[in-house]
Amino acid sequence: MPDTNPIELGEDKSILLLDDDEPFLRRLAKAMEKRGFQVETAGSVAAGRAIATARPPAFAVVDLRLEDGNGLDVVEVLREKRPDTRVVVLTGYGAIATAVAAVKIGAVDYLSKPADATDIVNALLATGDDLPPPPENPMSADRVRWEHIQRVYELCDRNVSETARRLNMHRRTLQRILAKRSPR
Repeated sequence: MPDTNPIELGEDKSILLLDDDEPFLRRLAKAMEKRGFQVETAGSVAAGRAIATARPPAFAVVDLRLEDGNGLDVVEVLREKRPDTRVVVLTGYGAIATAVAAVKIGAVDYLSKPADATDIVNALLATGDDLPPPPENPMSADRVRWEHIQRVYELCDRNVSETARRLNMHRRTLQRILAKRSPR
């Protein structure tokens, strides 16, 4: 299936890719270069902030959770330095609360990993009126439940006891759920 972008890349094709997963970052960088972007990569919040401050790009793909902090800190710097930067937030820990936070501070979209380069480019280049196509494989009921638990957990400032109380769930049960990876 050929790549069709909703809008063309402008003159400034600079893109910042921020992720601490080195193999994923290399693959995504190659894929974005093939699609005409001028790629700059960073593996930490500190490196991402430095690039965002010195050379704010036209586009950015930012991982939410990094070893040295939160990718949303880099999104805030990008918004300060270059308000027109189109940012997509990626995460392996998809939760509605973090998606809302990402969009509130200026991300144009929020994608769960694994996201392929075509999905990322479509999200970066989508115009305001375009709705993204429906997902090929929507979330399972287990995943929706997990997302809800994550959202309440984030809203309770990551307090396990308070989250368990609000969900009417035993604290140890909640801890086991939170310790597991997200269901598909």
